Amino acid sequence: MKIGIVGLPNVGKSTLFNAITKAGAECANYPFCTIEPNLGVVAVPDERLTRLAEMYQPEKVTPATVEFVDIAGLVKGASQGEGLGNKFLSHIREVDAILHVVRCFAEDNIVHVEGAIDPARDVEIINLELILADLETMEKRIEKTRNLAKSGDKKILAALDLYTRIQKGLAEGLPVRALSFDEDEQELVKELFLLTQKPVIYAANISEQDLTDGVKNNPWVATLQNIAEREGAEVVVICAAIEEEIAQLDEEDKQIFLADLGLKESGLDRLIKAGYKLLGLISFLTAGPKEVRAWTITEGTKAPQAAGKIHSDFERGFIRAEIVAYEDLIRCGSYTAAKEKGLVRLEGKDYVMKDGDVTLFRFNV
Repeated sequence: MKIGIVGLPNVGKSTLFNAITKAGAECANYPFCTIEPNLGVVAVPDERLTRLAEMYQPEKVTPATVEFVDIAGLVKGASQGEGLGNKFLSHIREVDAILHVVRCFAEDNIVHVEGAIDPARDVEIINLELILADLETMEKRIEKTRNLAKSGDKKILAALDLYTRIQKGLAEGLPVRALSFDEDEQELVKELFLLTQKPVIYAANISEQDLTDGVKNNPWVATLQNIAEREGAEVVVICAAIEEEIAQLDEEDKQIFLADLGLKESGLDRLIKAGYKLLGLISFLTAGPKEVRAWTITEGTKAPQAAGKIHSDFERGFIRAEIVAYEDLIRCGSYTAAKEKGLVRLEGKDYVMKDGDVTLFRFNV
């Protein structure tokens, strides 16, 4: 999963990215790696791996990971190539979801680039640039499809109708993710690779005071939540400054710090979970003396394709999957005990993987 972080200057985007990269650096099981200066890789929090590691005592534990891309360069006019606009837009095309950081606190020492705090305006600025870029894409696609439609082909005519509806929605200021499509249309929309089609998580960046007092009286968060609801997007309330502090602590100190704040988990952990939910992702698990590992797949993935995540040979030569539900395995205390109780199932090519399936794939090539 790759999430692109966007936002206007001075909204807390860089502070949050610093927290993310430090969290990655402190992750014992998955060493932080910087593939580019603006890319951070962090582990997906999953307590199931800890329990399995206690059971199997493996040589290593490998969690699933999330890549966060710090996408810089957005200014008004980015869709026309202003500033680093072209680079900004190309980076967004490469991510699975967008994390849009929106400032929801006032601070005299931190000047807002637009002069005052206004989440609705901030969201509109970035959405408008993405909408303008998508409009340009649709204009080109419609022109090409209109020429092809002269043949009278019903499929091409239906596509032209769809593209025209998308163009109309964009012209009215609606991101593509806010429009409705049937199943066949959704497949056509995917092929367009539109920027406003990508799912969005809004990070409402609040002050430390709001974090401890609660956000019920924060009107800016409420505004952002209303925007997200209209778009079908998610909102996660965070305090980027606190996240940066949390990221520098070891696990024990982190839990104490969170407890002092009255929190069960960090904002970063909630962002990752929101990303999984938004993208329809789940994890299956593999466990043995060499490695305990989580693998990310899309909900609805069948067993052979899940096997292919480990190695293409596993999918090509797939025979069957031996599966025990994580909860059953933990309750029994060992794989052998689970097998004796008939809880280890043999599943074939049509089996749809479930979150928490502890799996052993059999294959032959």
